[in-house]
Amino acid sequence: MTKKNLGNDKKSFVKDLASLDEKAGNLGIGGKYSPEDNEKLYQERMQARKRVQQERLKIRKSEKGLIIVFTGNGKGKTTAALGMALRTLGHGYKVAIIQFIKGAWKTGEEKALKSLSRNISWHSLGEGFTWETQNRIRDEELVKEAWEISKKYIKDDSYRLIILDEINIAIKLGYIDANTIIDFFKITDNKDSHIVLTGRSAPKSIIETADLVTTMELIKHPFKDQGIKAQKCVEF
Repeated sequence: MTKKNLGNDKKSFVKDLASLDEKAGNLGIGGKYSPEDNEKLYQERMQARKRVQQERLKIRKSEKGLIIVFTGNGKGKTTAALGMALRTLGHGYKVAIIQFIKGAWKTGEEKALKSLSRNISWHSLGEGFTWETQNRIRDEELVKEAWEISKKYIKDDSYRLIILDEINIAIKLGYIDANTIIDFFKITDNKDSHIVLTGRSAPKSIIETADLVTTMELIKHPFKDQGIKAQKCVEF
C-alpha cells in the first residue's frame, strides 16, 4: 500500500470515528431526566445508542503501550497512578514505581501494595521538598539515579506499568530535561508497557508527547483553606 493510500485510509478512519462520536453524543446517555414521556421511546433510543457504542468499540480495536500524564494543582495525581498500579497487579502483571523528590515519608500505599503482591518494585529516591533538603547538588544526583533506574524498567518488557512519580516536578526544578525523557521514550523497544508521569506543572512537550493527559483542578484544600496538616490515609 502506498503512502498516499495509507494517508487516505487514516483520514477515512478519523472521519468514521468522528461520525460515530457525534451520533453517540446526539443520542445521549439517558437517565431520569431524558425527554421521553414513556419507557418504550426511551428504550428505543438506548438500543440505538448501544448499537452506536458497539460500532465505536469495534473500530477502536488496536492496543499499544500508553504514555499517561497526571498533572495540575489539584490533589490526586499519585493516587490516580497508584490506582492503575492496583489494577495492573490484579491482572497479574508487574509494576515498577520510581518516586522522584518523594521518599522522606513511609507511605501507606507502599506498605499495602507490597503486602498484596510480589510483582511490585518500589523505589523512593527523593529526600523531600527543596526547603527540606536544601541541597541542590544532592537533589540532582538523586533525580539522575532515579532516572537511570526508570530506564531499566522501561526497557524491561516483563513490566506492564512503570510509574514515574513526581518526575514533572524534577523537570520543573531543572534536575532533568524533558527532551531527555521524550527522546528515550522514542527509542525504547518495549512497546507494550504503560508509562505514567505524575506531578504538577507538566511541560508542554511532555503533554504533547503523551497519549492520555488528565489535569487535576484544585477547588478546595484543607491545608490552604483550614490550616489542616497532611494526614495519614489522605496524603500518605
